[in-house]
Amino acid sequence: MIKHQLLNKDSVYCNTCVLGHICVPQGLNAQDAARLNELVKERIRIPKGTLFFKAGDKLTALYSIRSGSMKLQLENESGHMQITGFVFAGEIIGLDALAENVHVSNAIAMEDTEVCVMRMNDLNYLSKEIPALAYRVTRLMSQEISRSHSVVLSLGAMRSEQRLAAFLINLSQRFACLGYSGTEYLLRMSREEIGNYLGLTLETVSRLLSRFAKEGLIRIHQREVRILDFNGLQTLIQNESTHRADLPKISVCT
Repeated sequence: MIKHQLLNKDSVYCNTCVLGHICVPQGLNAQDAARLNELVKERIRIPKGTLFFKAGDKLTALYSIRSGSMKLQLENESGHMQITGFVFAGEIIGLDALAENVHVSNAIAMEDTEVCVMRMNDLNYLSKEIPALAYRVTRLMSQEISRSHSVVLSLGAMRSEQRLAAFLINLSQRFACLGYSGTEYLLRMSREEIGNYLGLTLETVSRLLSRFAKEGLIRIHQREVRILDFNGLQTLIQNESTHRADLPKISVCT
């Protein structure tokens, strides 16, 4: 069951949150960051496997993931599900709804997850008071568009092994930005979900992970991954048969 929790004087607010360096407060001065305490007044806890919002829901807030992770997916008329992204702590969901004020994807918790709620009325008001906040939201939207373009380029320009290598490196960089190990991490998503996201079959994902392990690029046990040869994965992506200009940029937490 989804649980709402109002913040109180003992709660951790934006200006003291450990994720502030990659979340909404990034780039704001101390005074402006402190005013974000007016923006986030509640948090929501979403159990693993729970649908948080669905395509077609009206946009009422943006959500910053404080802990846990979520997947975003689209569903066509025949019921086919296509995963469009994985979102981790310090990252924002709901940005795709800003254009039409309606969510275009489903958001599902991949594990027990907690999000900070930024109501649109409060966000719009505070953005007028703090120009740097409006710029920050615009930058977040731009990053979301760039991420979507990178996925399209990956599916069109990369071979299967390059897609998976780029995916593993991307996760490494994102976890490192959070202050966690960039070489050892736990896959929050299943191999089937990875395949759905990358346009690969479950069998192909499993085969490539085994191949990477045999070649000494990674060590993997169930969902535990250890990157042994980061440069080797990069070299695989930048294979001579693929022009670097055609490769999608691997996003980092900026």
